[in-house]
Formats: sequence, structure tokens, C-alpha cells
Amino acid sequence: MGTHVVTQADLDTHGIPARLLAALIALAAWAGMDVHFHALADRPASWPAVLWRLLGYFTITTNLLVAVAFTGVAVKARFATPWLLGATLLNIALVGVVYALLLQGLQELTGGSQLANVLLHKVTPALTIVFWLIFVPKGTLTRQAPLLWALYPLFYLVYALVRGSFEGRYPYPFIDVAQIGWAQTLVSSALIALGFVVAGEALVWLDRRLGGAGKP
Repeated sequence: MGTHVVTQADLDTHGIPARLLAALIALAAWAGMDVHFHALADRPASWPAVLWRLLGYFTITTNLLVAVAFTGVAVKARFATPWLLGATLLNIALVGVVYALLLQGLQELTGGSQLANVLLHKVTPALTIVFWLIFVPKGTLTRQAPLLWALYPLFYLVYALVRGSFEGRYPYPFIDVAQIGWAQTLVSSALIALGFVVAGEALVWLDRRLGGAGKP
């Protein structure tokens, strides 16, 4: 799975800039989630319900992954491997792409919700791509990585569908079984999954090219 760890030695050629960018990415993700939370929670009594609602969105769970992973990079935690950062990049890129293609403009946002939307759907994906290209050691990813990375969005899909069946509401229109039915939901999910795996294979190919082609 790529067990090489991103240590300070890996980042010595960039040093402080790498950790500063990681801290900025983590801050954007944490701030986006916090702003979004407070835009929805108008009183302390509503906090648990708002938190539960937010945890139903792939955008939130993935930005939480970004926040934790890049907080780890910023403080030199050893769990922040190229494999984890590749998975993080692919999933947050999926957030940005799906938003741009399928969700943008569906809701009119103002104030804190608009700021959170920009941070979570645009800023964190863009900065994560920049960080991966510049700072993450290349050449450690294997071709099996995208299949393992796909377990997270697959788990989320099952979670969202099961949760939606109990609550009667679904987080995204393309998996809204109540509105579009099971057939269209499964087709939409399969197309997104295919795009995810293809993008993952492209990321591995780029990683191998940048890190020196020919690694098994």
C-alpha cells in the first residue's frame, strides 16, 4: 500500500513551506466545517441534530479526512503516508468535481453557508492538489491503491442509502432513491465509482512517472 512515511527528512528540500501549506489546508477544512456548522446551528440545543445532519454528507466526512491528514503533516505525525495523502487527494478531488458538475447552483447560499461552500468544495480540493504535486514523495503507490481507496466512498454510499431509508431524506439528488428510484441511483453511483477508480489509476500513473517509472 505504500508504507513510506512522510517525515521531515522527506520535506527537507521544502521544509517550513510544506508544513505551512499543510497547516493552511487543515485550517481551511476545519474552518469550513466550523462555519457551516454555526451557519446551521442557531442555538446550543440544536448542535447534536446539526452535527448528525452534517455527518450525512460526503463533503463533510471527506473534509474531516483532509483536516486530520494535513494537521498530521503540519505537526509531523507519522501516520501521514503518501498512500493516505493519495487517498485524501482523490476523495477531496471527487468532492470538488461532483460539486462542479452536479451540485453547483442547486441552492442559493448566503453568508456563512456561502463561505463554507467555497472553503469545502473549492479551496481544500485545490490546495490539496497543489500540496500533492509539490511536496508528497512520489513513486511509492501501487496499482492496487485505487481499489483500496474506493472502499471509503463505497462505505459512504452504503451508509448514506441505509441512513436515508430510515430518515426519508438523502444528502444528494443523484442518490435520492425517493425521487429518482433505485435503478437511477445505482446507475449514478456506478458512474461516479468508475470515474473514481479511473482517476485513481491516473493518479498512480502520474505518481510513478514523477517518482521514476518502472516500480512494481
